[in-house]
Amino acid sequence: MAHVDHNYERYNKIRFDTHDESAIMVDILDTIPYEYVGKKTEVSLPTNEFTSVCPWSGLPDFADIKIIYVPNEKLIEMKSLKFYLTSYRNVGIYQEHATNRILNDLVKVADPISMKVVALWNARGGLGTEVVVEYRKEG
Repeated sequence: MAHVDHNYERYNKIRFDTHDESAIMVDILDTIPYEYVGKKTEVSLPTNEFTSVCPWSGLPDFADIKIIYVPNEKLIEMKSLKFYLTSYRNVGIYQEHATNRILNDLVKVADPISMKVVALWNARGGLGTEVVVEYRKEG
């Protein structure tokens, strides 16, 4: 029978290369003009490829992200959104903070009538997390 070493302290020094939030490429986000201003069109942008890093453990966090918004005068350009979301890949950020950060960054660039970001984070240790954040333009 193989010997199992239960010296868990050996894991304490393992850290993967993580970055702070300055690595998030907000400047890459771009928009295109929305040609149907005043028409309440709901746009849904889902992805199941989002990943960031848990700042506590250094392990990757994976999530299905859905961005739902009603544009005002601008649409979020898809290629820039993909680069923006991918820039979280090595960022150490809590799940709730990442979800709020995505909403805040996208609202700033797109100035939508409303926006919701739903993040369904993969379960770890039997617990999953769903984070839902919303914005609605005043007036």
